[in-house]
Amino acid sequence: MRQQNVFAGVTDAQQVLLQHWQSRRDGEGRVARDNIDPGALRSALACISIVEVDEAGESRFRIAGSRLREIFGVEARGMRLAEIAGAHGECYALGLSAALERGEPVGGVIEIGGRIHAWLRLPLAGDDGQLNQVLCHDELLPSRRMLRPVQKDAGLIQHPKPRYAA
Repeated sequence: MRQQNVFAGVTDAQQVLLQHWQSRRDGEGRVARDNIDPGALRSALACISIVEVDEAGESRFRIAGSRLREIFGVEARGMRLAEIAGAHGECYALGLSAALERGEPVGGVIEIGGRIHAWLRLPLAGDDGQLNQVLCHDELLPSRRMLRPVQKDAGLIQHPKPRYAA
């Protein structure tokens, strides 16, 4: 029997995404990309991306919502993660690896210089049934008041160091 992850998201939109992802899990606890209903997530689509990781560990944005431009400063769709400069790409990659390795949702908050970046990574299975894609949600928040209370040890990954700013 699989233990349910206690991470419940740090924003209201992330909580909705997590509930949808949880409802789509199969008997092995995996969610197939084709099983995600974009209509159920339409209010968050601008903040959503899907990244695919190939056998060599190379990551590429398959889908990138319009709000990612605010974070990365470029249109990410079709780009390799390695092409995203500096700390933005480094932090994004960390969440991807953790989600795929754990097979569970991971998320966190990055705050620096008055910018608050709430992020969520949800592992997805590809056509072959292997976890090789990640549904991502990234949101820039105007205030910490937009964050939901999070329990200690709730699967949250935080990056206090400025080099992880988004």
